[in-house]
Amino acid sequence: MCRMARPRKPLLSTDRIVATARALVDAEGLAAVSTRRLAAELGVSGPSLYNHFRTKDQILEAVADSVSAQVDLSMFEDGRNWRDALRDWAVSYRAALSEHPHIVPLLASGPGRRPAGLRLADAVFGAMVDAGWPPAHATSIGALMRYFVMGSAIGSFARGFVDDAAAYDPADYPHLGQAHLLAERRQKIDERAFETGLDALLDGLSLQYEKVADGGRR
Repeated sequence: MCRMARPRKPLLSTDRIVATARALVDAEGLAAVSTRRLAAELGVSGPSLYNHFRTKDQILEAVADSVSAQVDLSMFEDGRNWRDALRDWAVSYRAALSEHPHIVPLLASGPGRRPAGLRLADAVFGAMVDAGWPPAHATSIGALMRYFVMGSAIGSFARGFVDDAAAYDPADYPHLGQAHLLAERRQKIDERAFETGLDALLDGLSLQYEKVADGGRR
């Protein structure tokens, strides 16, 4: 009696489960992920998922951490000054979140026990303290930047306007005569808004730095 040869590679792996779940979240949102749906997408039986993850929540936590792992942290290690490093990190952070906006609500709950999320928090806090920021201020900076970056990634100001000029009667909205054009220029407008806000935040932090950082400038 002939037996079927075992596949050289296992049908399932942690990385494959996470990648499939991430694609589902990207396409349909967090609610689309269930162990039954994942098993169907992967072409396996539901119980086989439990060899890698005990619950759906664990899978979503891993998806969230896989997005955090996409954020570049090298700018905190290559000698850049704190302001340039913080700016470059924020740009990388937003780019990662903008590609996976549906996972942002889960990321917004904090890093919890997620390794990549904790490395991210550790890198930002450590770099700010090393630059001379007092620990309490370094904590506030990390929180501030997370609020700003996540808020910019989770929604679009420009997309909130309809492309119908008739919706903006000048008698009611005298300053919104061009608002119907915003949606089609969404990416440019949203990126410019992010850059404007980021520069404003960093300008304000630079003023604080002069007052509170050890030794003034570093």
